[in-house]
Amino acid sequence: MRVAIYTLGCKVNQYETQAMERELQARGHEITDFGQEADAYVVNTCSVTAVSDQKSRQIVRRIRREHPEAIVAVCGCYTQTHAGEARTLGADVLGGSGDRMGFLHLLERAAEARAAANSPRQEAEASGTSPEPGALESFDSPFARRHIEWLPAGGMEGRTRALLKVEDGCTNFCSYCIIPYARGPVRSLSMEEAAVQAAELKNRGYQEIVLTGIEISSWGRDLGPGLTLMDLLETLSAAVPGVRLRLGSLEPRTVTPAFCRRASVLPDLCHQFHLSLQSGCDATLKRMNRKYDTVRYFESVELLNQTFRRPAVTTDLITGFPGETEEEFEETLAFLRKCGFARIHVFPYSVRPGTPAADLEQIPVPVREERARRAGAVAAELRRAYLEGCVGEVHSVLFEQPKAGGFFGHAGNYAGVLVPAEGRDLHNQIKNVRITGVGDSILLGEIEEEAT
Repeated sequence: MRVAIYTLGCKVNQYETQAMERELQARGHEITDFGQEADAYVVNTCSVTAVSDQKSRQIVRRIRREHPEAIVAVCGCYTQTHAGEARTLGADVLGGSGDRMGFLHLLERAAEARAAANSPRQEAEASGTSPEPGALESFDSPFARRHIEWLPAGGMEGRTRALLKVEDGCTNFCSYCIIPYARGPVRSLSMEEAAVQAAELKNRGYQEIVLTGIEISSWGRDLGPGLTLMDLLETLSAAVPGVRLRLGSLEPRTVTPAFCRRASVLPDLCHQFHLSLQSGCDATLKRMNRKYDTVRYFESVELLNQTFRRPAVTTDLITGFPGETEEEFEETLAFLRKCGFARIHVFPYSVRPGTPAADLEQIPVPVREERARRAGAVAAELRRAYLEGCVGEVHSVLFEQPKAGGFFGHAGNYAGVLVPAEGRDLHNQIKNVRITGVGDSILLGEIEEEAT
């Protein structure tokens, strides 16, 4: 069976898609690009915003329309939280945000049934009837989950950077977020299993491992008293020396003096730290049910800047949250400049039915979007300033692919870097690069010497 998988959303979804790809290959199936003809199409959905829900529905309907003879299987956070809506999309298989291996088993059952019945969908359509959509389903209660699902690490060969999912679930219950209802409580991958999977990724040639999860700052909470994310980092650093380790999104509480002291001696830790912000106004943070204020957040930023030489501190921002006044938004813009972020992902607030924020008085959509544009302008200003500060420095760059007549990769601070290639294939190689200038949101440089 030829299978194509489409992924929406975050790195956790990307990881789970890659795991499904590997498992399907192990079961003897062929993976093909989503734009190619396939026997089955899998859509791994996202529900972090209303736009994500809409995109999930659109892609399923398009595939159903363009490939009426194929099996269509849908899983992920959207189907977990909107199962009733998902049942109207005409999919053959529906699964939630858990038990991906069971979901693949249902996919195989659907394909076997289709083959045995000699394309029942075509026959049903010819007779003026159609089979029940979503005839095969696999759902559970996220809040009953107690253990992280084992999934094979890594994805299709040819990539340079691997994802390693070390945690699932979240219990923060931010007032705007539906993900805790889709993912359930915190479950952590053990240090022993994480080390085994990381070693496998190193043996397969990956030069960088990105630790991902729904809320990795809570890693270890369910494994034993006193365990922290830094314990996991130290274990992985010892297990895969020479492989770059990159952290996914962190909560500000993670960054403490002890965290910085221990992190500073890890030779392969990338000095990019994504600290979730969402708002730079304390009143707005309180309505969001975030667990910090701007004083605590800025403490984390200062600790990182004091410990590491020009670390890339990146963040997310929501504009137009219910109740946000113009004065509060101006506080946020000032706080962005105070922190001097290397990159900011800006999102206008999206209403999520079923969350506390959905019941608050809403700000008009045009205002949310106008504030997003203003915040985006500040983000671009700060991004440019950070990149310009890299000129003259030497950065270790993991190269990925040819681009614009040269070769492109990412530095440890996750800035994109382009160098002259002179016909060389630099794919999956790490080189020291002296930064000579700034292009369109990327760094320009020249290879100086072999990275050590």
